[in-house]
Amino acid sequence: MPKAQVDRMKRKLPDRLAQIRGSRSQRQFARDLGVFQQNVNRYENGTTPHTDFLVTLALKENVSIDWLLLGKGKMKRGR
Repeated sequence: MPKAQVDRMKRKLPDRLAQIRGSRSQRQFARDLGVFQQNVNRYENGTTPHTDFLVTLALKENVSIDWLLLGKGKMKRGR
């Protein structure tokens, strides 16, 4: 996969994080996930999230990793 395509996908991750957070404040979202609010802020501002955060987010919010990282498929995982 070309680097430019990877960079485009990475630039869209903060928007997907904000979409998952919805109307919750960053502070409440961080509490719900058991992480620091500063981390949520950094990730929504473009810092690449740690794997632990992404896995926790996917499991607690029932979000597809493919959608979260690549924007492919449906946001919510099927049951």
